[in-house]
Amino acid sequence: MLKRLLAAPMLLCAFRPLFLLAAGAAVLAMAAWLGFLLLGLPLPAVPGGPVVWHAHELLFGCTFAAIAGFVLTAVPEFVDGPAAPRPAVLGLVGLWLGGRMAWSASGVIGPWPAAALNVALVLVLIALVAPLLWRDPARRHLSILWALLAWLAVTAGFYTDVLRGEPPMRSLHAAIGVVMVLIVIVMSRISMRVVNAALDTLGETAVSYLARPPRRHLAVACIVLFTLADVLAPTAPTAGWLALATAAALFNLQGDWHLGRVLLRRWVLMLYAVYVAMAVGYALIGVAVLTGGGSVSGGRHLLTIGALGLSIFVVMNIAGRIHTGRALDTRRWIPIAAGVLLLAAVARAALSWWPAGGALLLWLAGGGWVLAFGAFLVHYLPLYLRPRPDGGLGCEGVMDSD
Repeated sequence: MLKRLLAAPMLLCAFRPLFLLAAGAAVLAMAAWLGFLLLGLPLPAVPGGPVVWHAHELLFGCTFAAIAGFVLTAVPEFVDGPAAPRPAVLGLVGLWLGGRMAWSASGVIGPWPAAALNVALVLVLIALVAPLLWRDPARRHLSILWALLAWLAVTAGFYTDVLRGEPPMRSLHAAIGVVMVLIVIVMSRISMRVVNAALDTLGETAVSYLARPPRRHLAVACIVLFTLADVLAPTAPTAGWLALATAAALFNLQGDWHLGRVLLRRWVLMLYAVYVAMAVGYALIGVAVLTGGGSVSGGRHLLTIGALGLSIFVVMNIAGRIHTGRALDTRRWIPIAAGVLLLAAVARAALSWWPAGGALLLWLAGGGWVLAFGAFLVHYLPLYLRPRPDGGLGCEGVMDSD
């Protein structure tokens, strides 16, 4: 039985089960949250209450599955190393599923099982990719390892607070910061391929896109400094000024993308929109902290639904298609779903300024999220259940156009 399971097409590459788990968790967790907010349906009783359950599952559940799927696919490609063994991927999936069940049952069985499973999940991922990253002679991609270690720290910090009976939201806010850093790191690698390929398609060979390290490093440094201030003194003016500095650094980072009409190509525009949502989100947080007007929550939701949600969706559509041996999907559903995600982010942020539209805006925000990731499940589940059409046996890129 185990031998047949390990030989299934679903385990050809780690991203197949993990991207499906990420999308499935995105749909189910958000549907449960909408049911709680708008229909009065119960959520699992966990330490910290419903908001903590919601944030925990979207970050440590959905987001981590997407991160793990991408890292286990991209790192071997980046450093020309071996893919993760199938038994290890299956074990990772088991830990992820166990972590979800243990957290939702933590109000009954206590938080220790969830803490052990979710921390072990991160440790296994690090153990799988750290040797590859470290053995790379140039060590060009160690920033991914530092980001994963930071994720381990915030996961451990969350459960330390839970076990001590302290409010754990600060660790969830820190997790958002870690994800934003990881997005900047990963986007610098993906965007150079995507933008330059689009420039070649347009015949614009006189210009090229380069993710310039100084701009990227400045943006990462600002995100880290704001995240530290947000955890230590979230209402202090320092946090507000650092949020505005982060927004400015991200707007500056977008300057690398301004190369003419290539910005209107679908994949380029969607990736660019991630930075727009991130910059505006930090700007709203900064204004809210410094003036007392606006909403920190609105800014955070632009970071999560907008920047985080859109980046996960776009990356899963790029990596999750190419590494099944297929060309990128050119159908309209992808830009439509990406637009729906952005509208969902705007609707949720707008709730802070238009409380009267509460139910409508929540349906738009949550429903848009569910529709986008539900569409991913519908389109990709059949692909991941089948072998590669190009004869590939693992995580390779397209070997033969279909």
